[in-house]
Amino acid sequence: MNNLYCPSLTAYVRRKTRVVNIGGVPMGGDYPIRVQSMTTVDTMDTDGSVAQCIRMIEAGCEYIRITAPSIKEAENLQLIKAELRSRGYSTPLIADIHFTPNAAEVAARIVEKVRVNPGNYADKKKFQVLTYDDTTYQAELDRIRERFLPLVRICKEYGTAMRIGTNHGSLSDRILSRYGDTPLGMVESALEFLRICEAEAYYDVVISMKASNTQVMVQAYRLLVQKLEEEGLQPYPLHLGVTEAGEAEDGRIKSAVGIGTLLEDGLGDTVRVSLTEAPEAEAPVAKALIDRYTHRAEDAQFIPPVSHIPINPFQYHRRETREVANIGAQNVPRVIADLSRLEAIRYADLKCVGHLYSMLLDKFNMNDQGADYIFTGDTPIGFMLPNGLKEIVNYVTWQEAEQREDRHPLLTAEEYLTAPERHPNLNFILITLSDLDAALLNRLKQDATAVLVLHTQNAHAMPELRRCFFAIMEAGVQNPCIIQRAYGALTSDEVQLYAATDMGGLLIDGLGDGVMLGTEYLPEQEKAAWLQTIGAFNSLSFGILQAARTRMSKTEYISCPSCGRTLFDLQETTAMIRKRTDHLKGVKIGIMGCIVNGPGEMADADYGYVGVGVNKIALYRGQTVIKKSVPADRAVDELIELIREDARWIEPMEVEG
Repeated sequence: MNNLYCPSLTAYVRRKTRVVNIGGVPMGGDYPIRVQSMTTVDTMDTDGSVAQCIRMIEAGCEYIRITAPSIKEAENLQLIKAELRSRGYSTPLIADIHFTPNAAEVAARIVEKVRVNPGNYADKKKFQVLTYDDTTYQAELDRIRERFLPLVRICKEYGTAMRIGTNHGSLSDRILSRYGDTPLGMVESALEFLRICEAEAYYDVVISMKASNTQVMVQAYRLLVQKLEEEGLQPYPLHLGVTEAGEAEDGRIKSAVGIGTLLEDGLGDTVRVSLTEAPEAEAPVAKALIDRYTHRAEDAQFIPPVSHIPINPFQYHRRETREVANIGAQNVPRVIADLSRLEAIRYADLKCVGHLYSMLLDKFNMNDQGADYIFTGDTPIGFMLPNGLKEIVNYVTWQEAEQREDRHPLLTAEEYLTAPERHPNLNFILITLSDLDAALLNRLKQDATAVLVLHTQNAHAMPELRRCFFAIMEAGVQNPCIIQRAYGALTSDEVQLYAATDMGGLLIDGLGDGVMLGTEYLPEQEKAAWLQTIGAFNSLSFGILQAARTRMSKTEYISCPSCGRTLFDLQETTAMIRKRTDHLKGVKIGIMGCIVNGPGEMADADYGYVGVGVNKIALYRGQTVIKKSVPADRAVDELIELIREDARWIEPMEVEG
């Protein structure tokens, strides 16, 4: 298989797709990347749905998706659409369909687009292990074709577009039996439906490959593009999204890691950021991700093209490296916190990077997001650091220091090649792509003390850093590499999204043994503000590693963004569960508003909290239901009991101590 899954790995070139017209707002081709979101109000509440749609439109939504779980909701889309049009809003509407083909056939006559999930449109997921030979499998495909064909013909007649939206967690038992729980299974699930569309000469199709696991999501989209080309199918537009991303900082970071990675390579024609928040909060985040690429081609500096890709973009494999101190090899990626802009550093200042000093006990405690290294530049620490925390200083400062054994130098490429002395065990080398010549690469291959710190000022940052990795790998250099990024005059929200994209896109491909968010381009500020910024960067660094599935340092919440099917207040419930469980490092909890987004959609979760009726909750261990109808006022307590039964519960006080 050709590993080149996008137009270019070095220049920003957007993938050229078919144009799909959706209610006068075309998608794909040379049209802008579009923003969409989904209502959370009950679809039968016409006035509430209309009011929410208007808030979403005013927040920047260009398409609005509304759930239609049955025929009555599908029919009510007509009233919602009519009221919006009467108020002067022409934004296209999309009907979201699960399990109910008859509702899809009604909706397709009303709205501009329908979304179907191949995993549950014609199949019922029962979590059964099934076995098919070629004959019985083909019989199932024939059955699916018969069930799906009426919708295709209605869409073709009415000029209605369609999204074939595969979800990692809701693959059918039939697909799982043949392809497993894999990106390939996701792709084949969509292709089965797509082949039916093409046989009917119906091409107004958009495709999505959503997953809560960012690695799976990215791999599935890449593989889809490859498969479309291999089979000679149309280059259909792509709808991008990380499903059940969560809320607040975690949801934004996770979305940026998945969506941003694909946007960097020119993939994607519409974006939905799935946050467990009001839907009007989603559009600005999606727009911020998209706007970064408006002038990318003009602003980017030239990156030498690649003739060979030394990684498999369709399967995660961490780059093989030698171990230097506690970096590289099988060690988790490390976090380096940049304290170099502080004039003087006290014991208490290390709290912002997870190392808490107790005056009473005269000792440090480290929380789950304690930085592994601190970079102090030219202002070295004047006291003994807590056990496990190491210091990095600029090379000249290291040379001049009286105590050098417990400090590690950061050298430029030139300093590294000419330095009369270096640390005997661990040295950090600041590298750009232009530094990677034969002399440097040959020296590095022989140096068991060197850790590279890769950085760039190219607007096309992630691809340039990836090009650095490729050059290092092609030369046979196995030194660990830290990914360093620094940003200037950006908002905190922009830094969050950009860093998650630039670093996360590399980590997803197994590239990177640590991260460092630099402060060198930030304007001067008071010390209190610096400490706040450094603390935010430290939290962001750990958040990126977790979102990329490379280092788990906190509880992960896989929570759906809510819709008209939701049976409880997702934001309130998520906050309540988080308050009781956010000290459980590495535990993944799925919080789903209804059974549609239940055990399948939270495929990665260790435990699940799923709405199954009014004030009724089902609790899951993995994908197995343990308690089927727990009253909502007892559900969190019983969830904790379930975690306790598995010996995974830790009392919060124990963690704090």
